[in-house]
Amino acid sequence: MNTQSVHLSPEMLVSRLGDSLVQKGHLREDDLQKALAYQQDQLAQGKTCLLGQALIELKLLDQAVLDQVVTEQIIQLRNALQAANRSLEQRVQQRTAELQGALERLSELSQVKANFIANISHELRTPLTHVKGYIELLVSESLGTITPEQKHALQVSQQSTARLEGLIDDLIMFSLASRGELSLRLEAVDIARLANLSIKAVDQKSKDRGVSVHAVLEKERSFVQADPQKIAWALGQLLDNAIKFTPSGGRVVLNVRRETSNLVLVSVTDTGIGIPPQRIEEIFEPFHQLDSSSTRKYSGTGIGLSLVRQIVEAHGSMLEVSSVDGKGSTFKFPLLTVVEEKE
Repeated sequence: MNTQSVHLSPEMLVSRLGDSLVQKGHLREDDLQKALAYQQDQLAQGKTCLLGQALIELKLLDQAVLDQVVTEQIIQLRNALQAANRSLEQRVQQRTAELQGALERLSELSQVKANFIANISHELRTPLTHVKGYIELLVSESLGTITPEQKHALQVSQQSTARLEGLIDDLIMFSLASRGELSLRLEAVDIARLANLSIKAVDQKSKDRGVSVHAVLEKERSFVQADPQKIAWALGQLLDNAIKFTPSGGRVVLNVRRETSNLVLVSVTDTGIGIPPQRIEEIFEPFHQLDSSSTRKYSGTGIGLSLVRQIVEAHGSMLEVSSVDGKGSTFKFPLLTVVEEKE
């Protein structure tokens, strides 16, 4: 469909004055050419001269006839503009309806995708539970003696099933969030304690990557209104992401500090590869990787940061990102504090 815009001129809507006078029989063609030549001469001398003025000065047309034809042209131009506006409004309404339809289809597809993910994830859980259970029986030698090599192989399988179980749980949580069913169980949470637990949870991974990870916490304990499980998951995801995209020898810092009397700011800063400014929003698109090539260096489902943002926003907060390409990134969000209940 050709969507190139067309620049409208009055001549496209209403015929020119001279042509209109000739068509209506008020003027001969040769008289029109005389008037046009006279007009050009006046313009060459630096004088302003309209065609109607030239016709009157050469006595080729009466003023009354000229006024009548000009008035008719003004009415025609007004009618033509009204018709053009009506046509434009119809096209705008049609395009708006098309866009609305496209948005509705997109929303339906998103819902279908969320339902599909939820169904598949729940279906995967049952066979995975069986696999996990039998591996545990084999590792514990409940089904018979195994060699050290077999035990090592089974332990590797255990690690893989644990990772797969985590991915399935993430997919289920993502599908719930996509359908607006992400529920929170709010309570007073010791955010410093939660931060320390999150640091311990990624300790082995950070050592394997050669990345130092530590927390910067204030001495005074702060309690925030939050769902401990979901905030812990969000912190773990931010730390995991920071470690993944930080080269060996780099560092990751989880900072928790009082911003105001009723706000605590939580941030995760790394010295990793950073994100180009124009591509920051892309990292929150589910199932999207900035490097989508078949040889990409970093693995992942692409739903982590999307879920982190939804969890943070479900807490009435906002996840902010600042990054310098090649120098690292910071993800931060505030949480409301609450007064600790005394026993």
